[in-house]
Amino acid sequence: MKDRDAKTPQPRRRRWGRILGALVLGLILVLLLGALWARGRLAASLAVLDGEVALPGLSAPVTVERDALGVPTVSGRDRRDLARATGFLHAQDRFFQMDLLRRLPAGELSALVGAGALEIDRDHRIHRFRARAGAVLETASEADRQLLAAYAEGVNGGLAALREKPFEYLLLRAQPEPWRPEDSMLAVYAMYLDLQGEQFPREAMRGLLHDHLPPALASFLDPPGTSWDAPVEGPGFGDPVLPTAEQLQIAPGAEPAPVPELAGTEPETRFSPGSNNFAVGGSRTRHGGALVANDMHLGINVPPIWYRLSLVLEAPGATERRITGVTLPGAPVMVVASNGDIAWGFTNSNGDWADLVVVEEAGDGRYLTPEGPRAYERFQERIEVKDGEAETLEVLETLWGPLYDQDHEGRDRALSWVAHHPQGANLRILDLEQAETVDEALEVAHRTGIPAQNFVVGDRRGEIAWTIIGALPRRHGHDGRLPSSWADGSRGWDGWLEPEEVPVLRTPEDGVLWTANARVVSGDSLAKLGDGGYVLGARAAQIRDGLRAGETFTAQHLLEIQLDDRALFLAPWRELLLEVLEDLPGEAGAEAGHGEMQRLVEDWGGRATVESAGYRLVKAYRSFVEEEVLLGLTAPCNAADPRFDPLWLRQTEGALWQLVTRKPPHLLPETAESWDALLSGAVERTLHYFEGLGGELADHTWGARNTSRFRHPLSRAVPALSRFLD
Repeated sequence: MKDRDAKTPQPRRRRWGRILGALVLGLILVLLLGALWARGRLAASLAVLDGEVALPGLSAPVTVERDALGVPTVSGRDRRDLARATGFLHAQDRFFQMDLLRRLPAGELSALVGAGALEIDRDHRIHRFRARAGAVLETASEADRQLLAAYAEGVNGGLAALREKPFEYLLLRAQPEPWRPEDSMLAVYAMYLDLQGEQFPREAMRGLLHDHLPPALASFLDPPGTSWDAPVEGPGFGDPVLPTAEQLQIAPGAEPAPVPELAGTEPETRFSPGSNNFAVGGSRTRHGGALVANDMHLGINVPPIWYRLSLVLEAPGATERRITGVTLPGAPVMVVASNGDIAWGFTNSNGDWADLVVVEEAGDGRYLTPEGPRAYERFQERIEVKDGEAETLEVLETLWGPLYDQDHEGRDRALSWVAHHPQGANLRILDLEQAETVDEALEVAHRTGIPAQNFVVGDRRGEIAWTIIGALPRRHGHDGRLPSSWADGSRGWDGWLEPEEVPVLRTPEDGVLWTANARVVSGDSLAKLGDGGYVLGARAAQIRDGLRAGETFTAQHLLEIQLDDRALFLAPWRELLLEVLEDLPGEAGAEAGHGEMQRLVEDWGGRATVESAGYRLVKAYRSFVEEEVLLGLTAPCNAADPRFDPLWLRQTEGALWQLVTRKPPHLLPETAESWDALLSGAVERTLHYFEGLGGELADHTWGARNTSRFRHPLSRAVPALSRFLD
């Protein structure tokens, strides 16, 4: 009995072993089949690259050729055929990107991704961009409507030609919705949000600043410019005037406002890492034609925002026209390009294209206007939510625009914005494809409806020019920098500038033009454009000086200016930091890290290179000083409204540099015992921060900080997907 009992478990173990082995094999087979299925679905969602496709609606065959990088060249006999083929390509390569581009301004993201997007949808739905896009389409010319219809049909044809819907919809368990002609106008509104969406929050910050600080201090911290100014026309403004102690008198018995807590981490840069474009005329090139350089810096995503493309129009009886540049998936037009006769480029202009209007209530659902009390227009906006209950948002609109927010006193404010007007969106940019001279291009620019941009253009004859492309409001009674009431009619907008009123600069005497999101013009021209938050002129100045240093230019010379990484702006801060380190008590290195910091800063190389730890130290030190100074001086603004952030202000450098070099006692922040203590304390904050990161100080290079991460929208919501999508 014992022997038999001892042997019986062996067959049982073998049997269980076979069962377990079969289960493991089955699981492996299931996983393998699942992986093959997923791979097959993903492969089926890729674009068609070879063969022939029947695309309904074409008037003649269209040829698509892709180069080694996948960039298409589309050749056809009719511009509508090219639009149809462009829509096909955009849908095949970028449909999910296009879908987000139309849903974002329309406030329709929640219908695709769920309640997590509701806050964004609520914020954007107040603009009622879908309704405005439909209205623009209704008033468009028949030719424009046909072009948009052809593009939409091409998009839907491209989507239908995929053997599987784009993989994002598989993950979201959703079906892509057809593209409609008005969706292309929504793509224009998406760019308004991207390029001008910070203007009204910045105006709100300015309003707080001027309401809660003595006038002299508010003007000091929020000047129109600094000694870094580099306009093409007119002089720089210079640094603002330092307020006197008498100008800052505080009412007796008033308690100082509490200073917000300092972050204690390496602040992100608040200087716009923005775009640049510049041109040299034919007098400065070897071939006698103009050269235009353009570098548009928008958010980095997967896929990238722009879609490179060449269009070749082979119209019978006409000269072949080749247009090469970038398109925006969602629209059938070239954004920036060259057509062989002209080349053009954009940078964000930062003129003032929106105003916050303080609304004066009249009771009974009415508000005051120059014509007397008026009732709000009320719109019920239904927001669909995937896997959730839809909600209805009531949008109230005034004579000037929709109610946008409330100020620190609880007053309603409306938003008057170019984007809300019919003049703000049209397809006239399309006409640049046929322009042959700078003058023709300028004429097109002044009837184009897009977010207002610095438009730099050059032609094969050697002429160059700058202007603003897009609709420009005509203000009266105010400059638009601060929120104000328009109820009595003394302030507001009086229509739009006529083309002949828009500032233009043509082929300057030195043959060069430049823009970098900073102020370009002065005097009456600047008054027409307003100030929507021009960035510091440091980048523009570096480009200007690079252009003026040359005599004859090639494309390679312009590329070298684009790649210029000299740290000219931070050079004075490096000298200041070295002075502070020298003056610290004890011998260099007596305090932990001081000597190493001094060595790295001395050997920083003067450039923003990946291997430079000194550059990063100087940059971080300046940011720590800026944070403490500005938060201390603007504490009353933050106390009035916690949303206030002085780092939104873009022209504070002139004030900041005067404060840290002249050290006025009456402007010392409450957080510091003296200016010397503030500057030396920023050294300790800088060292403490980097020590907290671990490793040696020399390990914390600019390259370790200034990294790029190209992220797919889905990985932001589901981080586990990052390794597959980013």
